[in-house]
Amino acid sequence: MSATVRLPLFPLNTVLFPDGLLPLRVFEARYMDMVGRCLREGSGFGVCLIAAGKEVGEAALPQPVGTEARIEQWDMEQPGMLSIVVRGHRRFRIEDHEVERDGLLTATVRWLDEPAPQPVPQAQAELLPLLQAIVGELGERLPPPHHFDDAAWVGARYAELLPVPLPAKQRLLELDDVLSRLEIMQQFLRQHGLLEGKR
Repeated sequence: MSATVRLPLFPLNTVLFPDGLLPLRVFEARYMDMVGRCLREGSGFGVCLIAAGKEVGEAALPQPVGTEARIEQWDMEQPGMLSIVVRGHRRFRIEDHEVERDGLLTATVRWLDEPAPQPVPQAQAELLPLLQAIVGELGERLPPPHHFDDAAWVGARYAELLPVPLPAKQRLLELDDVLSRLEIMQQFLRQHGLLEGKR
């Protein structure tokens, strides 16, 4: 079992997957302070889908599984407004959480084990050309490195890019079996006619 760590949380109406990029605009004082601390210390924070509540105002109730976010870019376009781009790293499970005096949510989290990289099975190989085309169209919005040879990376990119309802994205994030995630994405694409004729 991995040890627990304390992590500041940023509950959002989105699901961040490992290796995913997420642009954010930060303006609330609690999050400005958190981002400043992360930049100074080279540390990360947790992104969790909101289970109840809102992004702004009182601390929202987070889903129990989230992803550590590390800041890759930042810019202050105007006073009191930070634009940042974060990349997802490790998944974690919240063991307990509390609201600090400034309204920031912090949690004791345990890192989830991630499987070793494995190739996309032949049965799901039809997923690769479509994803490669999507990545090509997105350009700088999904910059390299691209890991088309890693089943976890391919499944996570589909899960974040496809118009899947947020509760379903959360369940996909919580899946430890990356091949099951790939199979679910394949089924979704077939049901929506995006893989027809490619079997």
